[in-house]
Amino acid sequence: MAEVRITAQSRTEFGKGYARRSRKAGLVPAVLYGHGEDVRHLSLSAREFSKALKGGSNTLLTVAIDGETHLALPKAVTRHPLRPEFTHVDLLLVRRGEKVTVEVVVHLVGEPAPDTVINQEMTTLTVETEATHIPESFDVSIQGRHVGQQILAGEVILPSGTTLVTEADNMVVGFLAAPTAEELDAELAEAEAEVGIERDPSDEEVEAAAEEEAAAEQADSPDSPSEESAS
Repeated sequence: MAEVRITAQSRTEFGKGYARRSRKAGLVPAVLYGHGEDVRHLSLSAREFSKALKGGSNTLLTVAIDGETHLALPKAVTRHPLRPEFTHVDLLLVRRGEKVTVEVVVHLVGEPAPDTVINQEMTTLTVETEATHIPESFDVSIQGRHVGQQILAGEVILPSGTTLVTEADNMVVGFLAAPTAEELDAELAEAEAEVGIERDPSDEEVEAAAEEEAAAEQADSPDSPSEESAS
């Protein structure tokens, strides 16, 4: 994974008022910590940081502060609930060659067998790896997989130097039988009934009901042959 250089400024102001002013100025409040060093309060360029994260949430950052540079990983990124902007960033100091624990995205590759539904239980795996060699993603082939099969975390191929932290017997993805048209229709009818939606009967249902009604009327008709006459 490539390193991305971003510029930071030390800050001494705090609180909601400062946070609002900094966001208007195109800055993001951040803290840098780790390795027993004192926490440093920073302001990052929102544009630079957003661009850096396009490489993934585990992008290795070279943070330039007051003529110094520090390697760091985004530990926690807080976003505004409504607007597309960052509200706060936690940066974790790391060293070259140091092992870190991170979550890496699982990317499914290929297509399963026909009439097979993909049931992905895990979208990331937790691994331990070198801070400067964090994988961008894990490609997991599902090509030709059949109903009833599954892929466990321990079966995912990891690059050299990367160790699985997630439980090896956790299911990453399973494969189910595709529902039939009748099953889908029954599920839809049940869901509609739960919310009080009444569906008009289909042509087939109307025809079947008419046939049942005609048969019942014929059975009750006095002109219909009795069991005695039939014997």
